[in-house]
Formats: sequence, structure tokens, C-alpha cells
Amino acid sequence: MGWRIDPDAFRNEVIVTHRRYKLPIYITENGYGAHETLDEAGGVNDGGRIAYLATYTKALEEAVASGADVRGYFLWSLLDNLEWGAGFASRFGIVYVDYPTQRRVPKASFDWFAELIRAQQPRRSRVTGPANGTIAG
Repeated sequence: MGWRIDPDAFRNEVIVTHRRYKLPIYITENGYGAHETLDEAGGVNDGGRIAYLATYTKALEEAVASGADVRGYFLWSLLDNLEWGAGFASRFGIVYVDYPTQRRVPKASFDWFAELIRAQQPRRSRVTGPANGTIAG
């Protein structure tokens, strides 16, 4: 869309905000807009969005490593939607919406983001046997 992409400025602003206010931080809207259509296979390979998310989430990890108390990161957006400044031309979702039919198609970034979330989950313990009480991670 021609918007500036600057993950270093994002990281630095998170750090500065943490130091200034000393409160938990929630990133409530961060995303990448592009003009996208379905490809011949019926999917959307949105490599630009994946690259954007990779650099911005890495910058966020760096801010946390620097001491910023980040409690949440919310991607903009799950679904393509109407944007006041761009109408339906620019798409921000990780799920493509075919507006005439309302059919939803997960984009490549959907799978990428799901894997990122899975990788961040703490390992859950499970009881392996009620008799011995052992727990495996």
C-alpha cells in the first residue's frame, strides 16, 4: 500500500513506551495491507504479509528481551474487510473474503501465524498414568 515498514521503529517505540509509563503493553492493531486476489489454485500466497509479520514479531521479541512488559499482540486483521480510507481494495486479513459470495479462504499467512502461535505456547504437561502419577512434558 506504500505505507512505511519500519520494524526497528516499532521495537523502539514499544521499549520507550514501557520505560515511560511502566505499564503492561498490548499491541492491539498491527498488520499489512495489500491488493490481493485468489490465484489459479484458489489460494492467496501473501508472502509480503508473512515477511512483514516475521520482522515485526521479531522486533517485538527484541523489545520483550529488552524488558518491555508486552502482554498481548493482536494482528490486524483476521478477515479482509472495509477500510475507511481504501474501501475494499486493500486487504489486511489473514483470511481472504470473496465479497460477492462471502466465502472465506485462509491465506498463506494464516498458516504461518498459526505456527508462530503454536511455537509460543508453553508445553503442556499430561498425566501418563493414574497409578504411578508420572508427568511427561
